[in-house]
Amino acid sequence: MAEKSCVKRLQKEYRALCKEPVSHVVARPSPNDILEWHYVLEGSEGTPFAGGYYYGKIKFPPEYPYKPPGISMTTPNGRFMTQKKICLSMSDFHPESWNPMWSVSSILTGLLSFMMDNSPTTGSVNTTTAEKQRLAKASLAFNCKNATFRKMFPEYVERYNQQQQQLSAQIIPEQAPPEPSQVENKPLLENIVNPAGDNVRVDAPGDRRKDRKQSFPTWMMLLLVSIFGIVMALPLLQL
Repeated sequence: MAEKSCVKRLQKEYRALCKEPVSHVVARPSPNDILEWHYVLEGSEGTPFAGGYYYGKIKFPPEYPYKPPGISMTTPNGRFMTQKKICLSMSDFHPESWNPMWSVSSILTGLLSFMMDNSPTTGSVNTTTAEKQRLAKASLAFNCKNATFRKMFPEYVERYNQQQQQLSAQIIPEQAPPEPSQVENKPLLENIVNPAGDNVRVDAPGDRRKDRKQSFPTWMMLLLVSIFGIVMALPLLQL
């Protein structure tokens, strides 16, 4: 059970944190246990963590502020192992370096700064920039699957829902086929290319019928004139 001085100290620090929040950090104690705090670090711009939301916990000892807390991270991030204590100078990994004057704000500021760094430590992992960026994009969706996260940080759940709605709105619906009235009439004459590469003019059926009508009287007239000449020449041949 936490000592009264510990409870008063944490209550005071929470009020101070609400009044002057730490940039890119949201933190609040559990409603059922003031010794257990939950936090979200927002990845800083210009780093591989940009756009990421990293959820974790801080466990304070009953003797706080005379003993340091334990710090862990739940969201896969490419910097720290998940569900493992992170080694910091202000965590219970180094009680000898702990300063009782440090506050929750100091701890969160130091954690955010150390996360953006590449210095190896106990509980850290070595991943590529591309992997960190991939995890950053998937971080909010991952967090929203956690029931405790949804309860502690409803504003981030709302942000995730808004992002999903925006993505859905960006999907272009399939275009319906055009109405028959909207289809333009194809030209009656088209130029096509035969296998030899020459342009061939293709006439419409109406044009071909018109050509036949125009060519019909010419050859018929010649035939009739020839027959008429033969008929007229027969009497002369009998003489």
